[in-house]
Amino acid sequence: MTKPLVISDKNSKSLIIKKKILNIFNKSQLNRSNVVIVIGGDGFMLQTLKKNKKNNNKQFYGVNSGNYGFLMNRFSKKYFLRNLSDAKLISIFPLEMTASNNHKLKKYLAINEVSILRQSKQAANLSIKNNSKFIIKKLVSDGVLISTPAGSTAYNLSVHGPILDLNSNKISIAPISAFRPRRWQGKIISDKTKITIHNLDPIKRPVSAVADNIEMRNVKKITVKVKKNIKFNLLYDKNASLQKKIKLEQLRKET
Repeated sequence: MTKPLVISDKNSKSLIIKKKILNIFNKSQLNRSNVVIVIGGDGFMLQTLKKNKKNNNKQFYGVNSGNYGFLMNRFSKKYFLRNLSDAKLISIFPLEMTASNNHKLKKYLAINEVSILRQSKQAANLSIKNNSKFIIKKLVSDGVLISTPAGSTAYNLSVHGPILDLNSNKISIAPISAFRPRRWQGKIISDKTKITIHNLDPIKRPVSAVADNIEMRNVKKITVKVKKNIKFNLLYDKNASLQKKIKLEQLRKET
């Protein structure tokens, strides 16, 4: 019998939970060889998913040992097997960021968002296109954020971007501290779109491009598109699905 693979972050809380789960599996008859149990926080889950980007048949059940754990599930020793057996499957697709500067061109995956950020005290001057059509010819700001539905409640929400339904087939473009045009609030566009961002003044106003937590500096051109041939399958407890978490964020009132 093949049991689920269990991996964890290296902090003490994660390791304690891992030991408990392994003990549960030693006593159980659960045969789920395509499931990976991921113990840690959202950051560790993002790392794990990207390492398994070629395994479209794998299913990932996150167990939270971090702070909020939006991509994760709460651990219950008593109900762990039941929660895992009854878990609901959600499939999400990442963004592919292609960024170039004077020295190199690199591609990175982003499950939550791609961030374009100013590197100096000078505000960034950016142009943004939807395929060949301008969304905005010149945005003066601290940067801009392109978010997936799964990532729309993370950094995107903090910069007042919209929360997207998982099944919306949309991505969000949100400015970060827009200066000109001051009232530009961004745009929601189709996930079939190819977004192109140019740094209009790379010498005086350098910017970096960040795919989730991987940064490339002094970029001149960035393209972003949804990578439909890569699919991540996430498992969520029946009463705490990713859709429900997103709905709760939509209804949440700031205090």
